[in-house]
Order: sequence, then structure tokens, then C-alpha cells
Amino acid sequence: MKKHLLIGLLAAALSASPAFAALKVGDTAPDFTAAGSLGGKDINFKLADALKKGPVVVYFYPSAYTGGCDLQARTFAEEADKFTAAGASIIGVSGDTLDRLQKFSADPKFCAGKFPVASDSDTKVAVRYNLTVRQPGPGAKDNQGNPLTHAIIERHTYVIGQNGKIIASMNSSADGISPVEHVEKSLAVVSKK
Repeated sequence: MKKHLLIGLLAAALSASPAFAALKVGDTAPDFTAAGSLGGKDINFKLADALKKGPVVVYFYPSAYTGGCDLQARTFAEEADKFTAAGASIIGVSGDTLDRLQKFSADPKFCAGKFPVASDSDTKVAVRYNLTVRQPGPGAKDNQGNPLTHAIIERHTYVIGQNGKIIASMNSSADGISPVEHVEKSLAVVSKK
């Protein structure tokens, strides 16, 4: 009886833990291409092309028009010129639809046309980066009162060096850092080069 209980507890513990851990510093960042928006205009973002110009900050966020995500986007927009001066580019990635991102990317209260955001509505990019994806709870809404119907990707920021290797990895849950700290820490990393 005790042996069966122990096996049952181990099986429960294993099934409760995440199947993947986020990519680590030194890992090769998976290349990706994604439809997105910059200042309300359609773009096709290619990580490989962005890396030819310098390091890339790829930040995954749960949803446009939600508190922490809005603050993070606004802070990246406010600091965008400093990232550019350091030779780095920024791309935000979420499960939002392209329609939602068109408005979000152009809005002066959020991305303000300063950097692109990409739609990972099928979450294939998040999965390749070993991030947790979940469905919103019943009745979940954004701060504009619209139902959240897209997948929610955990907040995680990667700074990817020009060689395609991850040089920094930050996660709000695991590292206990705020959305604004993702921006500050990413800027510190790209400014060191």
C-alpha cells in the first residue's frame, strides 16, 4: 500500500511541474518569423534579420491592454532611443491577435510606434522558447472591458546576442522582477557591450 501511495505522489508531483524550463543563458535562441505591427502598420518580423543589426530584446508578455503589459510597453517605448543607441532592437511577443496589436503598437500610451510587437496567436514561438502558455480564466477581461480569448504567455524577456546566443533571461515569476525591471535590466545588458 505504501509503495502505491509513493508512486502516486511521485506521479502527481511530476505531472504538476512544468514540462519545460525556459531557455538559459548560453542557449541558442530559436529563430522565428512572425506577423506583427509597428505603429499600426503590418510587418513581418524575422529574428535572423534583426540579429544582423545587433542584439535583440525579445520580450514575451501576457496580453495587450492589461496593467503590467501596458506599463512594460510604455517603458520600452520611453527607453527605445537608448536601446537604439546601444545598437539593440526590441520585439514584444504575445498571444494577442494582429488586430489588437495594430492598435496597441500605434497608441502613444503604449508602444507609441517605437518598436514592433508580434502576434504568437498559435503560441508556436512561445513553445519553442519553452515558456508556459495558459488559457485565460472564465470571464477574464482586459482593462478596456474586452474578453480575453487568446492564450496567455508568461512574462519572460530574453536578450539575444548578435551570435544568436541568449545573453540574458528574465522571468517575472521565477526572478520576482516587475515589468519595468525587465526593461531596465535589458537596457543594462545591451549597454555593456
